[in-house]
Amino acid sequence: MSEVTISPKFQVVIPKQIRESLGLEVGQKIQMVCYQNRIELIPLRPMTELRGFLQGLNTDLEREPDRT
Repeated sequence: MSEVTISPKFQVVIPKQIRESLGLEVGQKIQMVCYQNRIELIPLRPMTELRGFLQGLNTDLEREPDRT
């Protein structure tokens, strides 16, 4: 677990180990969410990067008898 300090301008630095493990880049956008008394930072990824991430997902569904 990493510890950071809030600057007088309310800025924080994401530790290098976390930046590298998540592949964060300069200028990348992140979403900040307040959830049950904690702050979560969620990296936003471009849609092109998400292409194919559901590959192999089983899309077969049981249908109702009147839906053929």
